[in-house]
Amino acid sequence: TSLAHYSRDNGLLLHIHRAMHAVIDRQKNHGMHFRVLAKALRLSGGDHIHAGTVVGKLEGEREVTLGFVDLLRDDYIEKDRSRGIYFTQDWVSLPGVLPVA
Repeated sequence: TSLAHYSRDNGLLLHIHRAMHAVIDRQKNHGMHFRVLAKALRLSGGDHIHAGTVVGKLEGEREVTLGFVDLLRDDYIEKDRSRGIYFTQDWVSLPGVLPVA
């Protein structure tokens, strides 16, 4: 994105905020899973994002939360349904995102 390019050119970190999290990804009847948002946010060029925790406001299941962390951070992720990773994913050289609580 233009903002990601600007940030890189000027030595800035780009924080991707998880705003509207409760509306977008926590609703069972509509919205999208955070796994989809995590991939889109990595593609957008952010440097770090709130990935959630297993307790608190951004709570989630432990294994699924660890799956988000893998998607954001690692270059290559093996399929692991227990973590919500439904197919092997190779991010090649796309920079990772630092997941923060």
